[in-house]
Amino acid sequence: MARILWADDEIDSLKAHLIFLENKGHNISPVNSGNEAVEEFKKNSFDLVFLDENMPGISGLKALEEIKTWNPNTPVVMITKSEEEMIMEEAIGKQISDYLIKPVNPNQILMVIKKLLDGKRLISETNTLSYQQNFRGISNDLNNSMDLNEWIALFKKLNFWERQLEMSDENMYEIFDMQKEEANQLFSKYIDKNYIDSLNDEKHITSHNLLKKKLFPKLNNETYFLVVIDNLRYDQWLIIKPVIEELFDIEKEEIYCSILPTTTQYARNSLFSGLMPLDIKNKFPDKWVDEDENEGKNLHEEFFLNENLKRNSIGGKFSYNKITNLSKGKKLLSNFNNLLQNNLNTIVYNFVDTLSHARTEMEVIKELAEDESAYRSLTLSWFKHSPLYEMMKRMSESSSKVFLTTDHGTIRVKNPTKIMGPKQTNSNMRYKVSKNLSYNKKHVMESLNPHEIMLPKNNLSSSYVFAKENNFFVYPNNYHQFATLYNDTFQHGGISLEEMLIPYVFLRSK
Repeated sequence: MARILWADDEIDSLKAHLIFLENKGHNISPVNSGNEAVEEFKKNSFDLVFLDENMPGISGLKALEEIKTWNPNTPVVMITKSEEEMIMEEAIGKQISDYLIKPVNPNQILMVIKKLLDGKRLISETNTLSYQQNFRGISNDLNNSMDLNEWIALFKKLNFWERQLEMSDENMYEIFDMQKEEANQLFSKYIDKNYIDSLNDEKHITSHNLLKKKLFPKLNNETYFLVVIDNLRYDQWLIIKPVIEELFDIEKEEIYCSILPTTTQYARNSLFSGLMPLDIKNKFPDKWVDEDENEGKNLHEEFFLNENLKRNSIGGKFSYNKITNLSKGKKLLSNFNNLLQNNLNTIVYNFVDTLSHARTEMEVIKELAEDESAYRSLTLSWFKHSPLYEMMKRMSESSSKVFLTTDHGTIRVKNPTKIMGPKQTNSNMRYKVSKNLSYNKKHVMESLNPHEIMLPKNNLSSSYVFAKENNFFVYPNNYHQFATLYNDTFQHGGISLEEMLIPYVFLRSK
């Protein structure tokens, strides 16, 4: 039952409407003027207000303003005889929830009440029913033998349903979560079995051929901004997409597959160089840094990109800009007009990767991003208030074209698995590279001959192992301490849908 305040100077003529709503279980408080509406609203609590626009005393628009000042969260519906655009715009500007033109019938009023007061519940129930109907179809897909393109299509479906079901009942979301975990189990098996073939399949877009196949063919005729948001998952792209669509038309939105390991050292260096890691080390031995060395692993991205452009006969003026903190972002923003003189401007933005690490290390960030939904929400909040958003506004205003992508994603890990290795074994929790590694083979994809998957060796007997699904590696020493510390954190480097299937998008200014 809703408590409804209805203000209209002809309220007596609406008696049939009021009786209709009361018979539906609603409690109606009718008043004859805007002044009475404001006074009644201040004295009592209401779930919804209907306001006639043209009343003696203060107008409906003025009453709306005072009601919103008193309680901005109460939905208000404006009812008027006028269809003047100016009145509609003013009412919308003052945050009405809906707008009805007289004469109204009882069913119109009932529909508005359901939409505003029961909308979330009705949407939740509808989404739950729709997912139940689609559950079997997704399960059938999972039981079929799928190629990479079919996995990408299924991953898009899972992302759609995850967002649709966020507001549904907890039991239904748990069912979805179990189905997503099953998908990751089967995707991990697919990658384990088909990874070598997929690298050799020219039809597939992966880290080392993304720019060559998708962006470079456009650079001979057009100028572009290449925006790489480090560690951006597909669902994080979807959450910032509506904000970007206010600035740009989306010409193309697709998913490509990151190489392994899904980390900056490998995937992003491969993205910029247009080469697999083994080829990078062979071609530029002074630029590749092995796992057991202490220096930075991605200090030569600009060099790799420039060499890639030369190799593909792309001429012109280029800039490369890596943003690792707020001050660098603001500095680049202040220099934006100079960028417009270049044929290609590359902007690497590291915030999302920083966010995932901060969530591991800082309890307050973990509370802010408690689950997947909150993690997406925090990404959106950052983007809307970042220098990157301001730069993208400038890109839109200057009619620039944009190619937006990332290097890898991340997964929320939940299952610790023991691993043993020499002291110099790398520290990443989703992949290990060393000699004499000991691990549970069920939880990993192993590469005993890294050259088969185009990865360099630290020494002749080096091998790689990649954690599958939501597993993460923990050493036996202090096992329980570290298993607890890193459980439920976002990590990358291994095999999962979230880490490997990542977005690339072409944007055109509106």
